[in-house]
Amino acid sequence: QVQLVESGGGLVQAGGSLRLSCEASGRTLDTYAMGWFRQAPGKEREFVAAISGSGGTTRYTDSVKGRFTISRDNAKNTLYLQMNSLKPEDTAVYYCASVNRWKGVVITTEALYDYWGRGTQVTVSS
Repeated sequence: QVQLVESGGGLVQAGGSLRLSCEASGRTLDTYAMGWFRQAPGKEREFVAAISGSGGTTRYTDSVKGRFTISRDNAKNTLYLQMNSLKPEDTAVYYCASVNRWKGVVITTEALYDYWGRGTQVTVSS
């Protein structure tokens, strides 16, 4: 059983930066693939970034490539999303997620994730 708690969301001006964190608890002896998703008002939740259990492999949706960086600190049980050059279209609730099976791959499909945080709001003003 894993609990995930996101933090770091807020209001930022277009072109600014923000770093999201996701702290995991309840699973301390092993690490699995994790990812970030987001959901804007009136839209379905979409994939943003994913990372393997060791942090050695990452994957991003095209709209954030070159601007966002996903990373993890397994010693702290924490997942990060560094967001630079933010745009108004990045406005959404951001969720972190974890699987409980795969380690050496990145997972981009929402249905394959087992645990989810409650989300943190990111608002980018123009």
